[in-house]
Amino acid sequence: MSAPLLDTPRVTEASAAAPLDVAIAGTRGVPANYSGFETFAEELGARLVERGHRVTVYGRVPYVGRQRRRHRGIEVVPVRGPRGKHLETPCHTLLSAFSSLRRSHDVVLLCNAANAFALPLFGLRGAATAINVDGVDRLRRKWGRLGRLWFWAGERLSLRWADQPLTDATCLRDYYREVHEVELPVIAYGGERGPLPGPDHPALTRHGLRAGDYALVVGRLEPENNALAVVEAYRDVPGDHPLVVVGDAPYADAYKAQVRAAADRRVVFTGGVYGEGYLALMAYSACYVAAGEVGGTHPALVEAMTFGGGPIVANDVPEHREVLGESALFYVSRAELSAALARCFSEPERGAELRAAARARADERYRWDAVTDAYEALFHAMARQSQGARS
Repeated sequence: MSAPLLDTPRVTEASAAAPLDVAIAGTRGVPANYSGFETFAEELGARLVERGHRVTVYGRVPYVGRQRRRHRGIEVVPVRGPRGKHLETPCHTLLSAFSSLRRSHDVVLLCNAANAFALPLFGLRGAATAINVDGVDRLRRKWGRLGRLWFWAGERLSLRWADQPLTDATCLRDYYREVHEVELPVIAYGGERGPLPGPDHPALTRHGLRAGDYALVVGRLEPENNALAVVEAYRDVPGDHPLVVVGDAPYADAYKAQVRAAADRRVVFTGGVYGEGYLALMAYSACYVAAGEVGGTHPALVEAMTFGGGPIVANDVPEHREVLGESALFYVSRAELSAALARCFSEPERGAELRAAARARADERYRWDAVTDAYEALFHAMARQSQGARS
């Protein structure tokens, strides 16, 4: 497998045979019903369980319920905490860390550099700690000065306190090299093709959608994901083809109101859609719009490459260029976005070529089994080093 899987440590057969106790924290929990880190926790966790490891995911009560349970073999531990834009994530992470002290995990994988402050607590009972730093979140427009400072501190603490910080995109590795003068390993995000629901799935029929007749944009309705720019550009796309906007955001009411006010009659807002409904909307779309501007490997983009029904139209930022190569239509301006969307409906042959190229690229570079191989090797190496340090 070619990059973006890099610097994967090798493990001996003896060490690889020993099952590990792995915890994943810093997400809202599984099953995935919010964003990419939740899908990551579910797909990685389930595959580690299949390989004989014990996996615990610490989740937030509003998303996973109040009772401990198992999902795809993963033990889901609900953790209560306050709600709120600024305090919810750090408070939940801190409470998850305290909860983890009741267990003897071999490895804890923490998601998002904003949670790095809790790394020493997660490692208090001897667990080796890794952190996937995510994107450069301090650049997100939703954060004020204090929020940006918190994320900047998180970047520094990730490097200081984690046994192994890592990222999911080479452009983020380059950022950490240039800004923090460190070299991070890269383990990419994954995507897999499997059985798909039919085109008569309720996710389509309840909105009057027909297979191959609508454009799709997926993501939290926050400024840096640019749903407003897509909706505005769609006004200049000819025809009656719907634009389907999938996603929501708990603390962005003003922005969501802007997006809805800018929409013409063809725009369909579905809210958050997960599972089979999400697969159906992705698989039968005429094209997918990747409009985000901040982050690493965007999960929905990999999924669009893997099982999307049409070509991808992407904001021309380094993160998208890294993932897509030349297998998409790129835009910079609103006019270019409108023109690219119009081409998706008027040039089906070119769209089919781009879709095939994107799928081939995803098959080569973004496979969950290869992602799990890399994390499993990393976890074994970390656990072995941690045990050696304690002996």
